[in-house]
Amino acid sequence: MDILHRIGIRNTTPADVYAALTTIDGLAGWWTEKTEGETGLGGVIAFRFIPGGFDMKVTELDPGRLVRWEVVDGPPEWIGTTIRWDIDQRDDHTIVLFKHEGWREAGEFMHHCSTKWAIYLMSLKQLAETGEGAPAPRDVMISDWH
Repeated sequence: MDILHRIGIRNTTPADVYAALTTIDGLAGWWTEKTEGETGLGGVIAFRFIPGGFDMKVTELDPGRLVRWEVVDGPPEWIGTTIRWDIDQRDDHTIVLFKHEGWREAGEFMHHCSTKWAIYLMSLKQLAETGEGAPAPRDVMISDWH
């Protein structure tokens, strides 16, 4: 099972969105302020949040078009899943197709994560359009899982 989302971002380019997904400053600007690691192919990026975090291995990069990570550490439900970002320019929008692939079951935690991904994708959109995202810990809290 997969989590799927789509956003359209105005006044930006695929290269700008790609930079927000492949640099520490970019990632810290929309997902979590506590981001560190190596963003190049084969590198591992550590994302930390109030209740814990995730380590992502960068498995595929196609500048301006595609970013793919494998979850190598974090909650058991996430380990072995992959995160995929397909980026495309359509008229005056940069389109991002997001997939969190390979969930073993659609439990309550997957529902929670789907909502949180949507919130963070809106933060990415906000960052790209205005220069200011809403990364953790400034994101919208939806439950005691944050």
